[in-house]
Amino acid sequence: MQDIDHPALAAALAAIHTDQKGPGGAIGVVKDGQVVLAHSWGHADVANHIPVTARTRFPICSISKQFTCAILQGIEPDLSRFDRHLESHLPKMENRPSVRDLCNNQSGLRDYWALTVLHGADAEGVFARKDAAELFSRMKTTHFAPGTAYSYSNGNFRILSDIIEAETGRSLGDLYRENIFGPAGMQTAELIPDTAGSGDPIVGYEGNDAVGFFPATNRILWTGDAGIVASLEDMLAWEKFIDATRDDENGIYRRLAEPQAFADGSDAFYGNGLSHGAIGTIRTTGHGGALRGFRLHRLHAPSKRLSVVVLFNHENDAGGTANKVMKAALGIPADEPLAPVTDGGWDGAYLDRETGLLLQVSKSEAGLSARIAGSAETLSAKDRDTIGSDAMTLSRNGDTIHYTRWRENLTGTAIRVTGTARPDISGCYHCDELEAGFTIIDTGGAIYGFFEGVLGTGEMAPLYPVGTDVWTLPCRRSMDAPAPGDWTVQIHRDAHGAIEDLTIGCWLARNLHYRRIGG
Repeated sequence: MQDIDHPALAAALAAIHTDQKGPGGAIGVVKDGQVVLAHSWGHADVANHIPVTARTRFPICSISKQFTCAILQGIEPDLSRFDRHLESHLPKMENRPSVRDLCNNQSGLRDYWALTVLHGADAEGVFARKDAAELFSRMKTTHFAPGTAYSYSNGNFRILSDIIEAETGRSLGDLYRENIFGPAGMQTAELIPDTAGSGDPIVGYEGNDAVGFFPATNRILWTGDAGIVASLEDMLAWEKFIDATRDDENGIYRRLAEPQAFADGSDAFYGNGLSHGAIGTIRTTGHGGALRGFRLHRLHAPSKRLSVVVLFNHENDAGGTANKVMKAALGIPADEPLAPVTDGGWDGAYLDRETGLLLQVSKSEAGLSARIAGSAETLSAKDRDTIGSDAMTLSRNGDTIHYTRWRENLTGTAIRVTGTARPDISGCYHCDELEAGFTIIDTGGAIYGFFEGVLGTGEMAPLYPVGTDVWTLPCRRSMDAPAPGDWTVQIHRDAHGAIEDLTIGCWLARNLHYRRIGG
């Protein structure tokens, strides 16, 4: 076994309890095929005083995606064989993606959990298996050409789940158990698609240390994109299995971790349900998971034969924690904070009209941050007119920002939004593609809106003006976690200034057109 920095690892572990405050969690480290750390703390159910142990099963959520791809590839490595199934799942799609595009999150499909908001879903409501098929059957367009870019879409893997069961005539749960859980020694891992409860004594908690923690309500059914429950012991068994099969050219994980590319030949940072990254010069693969009340992450460095698993039953930063623990185990110092950007002139809102994305650059005492993909990204200076984060570079020319996001293979141009939004936007609007509506109401000068569609009538949400005919509608809670964030609403007028239609979009569901049907 190669050396591991045990003092640094112990210090990182001790810091988790105070840095990531919450009801409970579990963390494990595997080195050279051996478990060197398996630690649990806190409570799975604080009301009933039930502790977290190494055998407590957590919903591992999107970590499930790699297992779905493993089953698919085990049936037939040539994924094009499965493309024929897509016509039945996406019957109205104008530019249908391939199954490989789905595995690599390059399909361009708008995320179906984001679309539940536009269909009027209650965040605490029930989402049944038939509801997913209903949403997919209405899809007509993608928000980029398949294969050209990356956009996280849970629906990709939900469709893969249905394809697997149609192709084999067997349940995905049985296939997981026979082909992955059994061989890997994941003794208690199981597919339980209904998030309303596995029967296990574990509760996921929303909130934080500042406002308190409260039990999350989950009543959705998901499979393929998530649905597996597993303990720390199960997850460490998976990491040991990865190490044991590392030299097998046909090994499950080696096949999953093969590098992928975009249609233009550039490297893709996601493929087969795995995210590819690096800690310094050390390449990693892994994936996170999120459900309301849970955050989880696993990270693997093949060249170091090192894996880290983090499981929280609260909504703190499991991914950042996994990264810190791996660095500590490797003896790599924590990143020095970059010099913040304090120069003026950058802050403001910028609209990319091609994608419908709103780039918001904000200034605070800590420096500048940018928000386009849901969460804020701290910016550091590259040169006088170039700033960037770990994921994005921004270059400025007057009121125009050119941005590049290499992970998504996305470049764009955003123009500063100026002017004052006119409040004459009340009315009823209809999206033909979704077969869903959006109503805007003026309530004494405060503008509110609500969505309605196949899943019901949504709650009222405020609209906030950004500039001339540009508004945002915040969405902080939805069926899935995390929620879509801010929806950008663009108002379109005719030559006489009358409203004709509008466009609504967010990072995971862009450029949906709504025509005005009434004042």
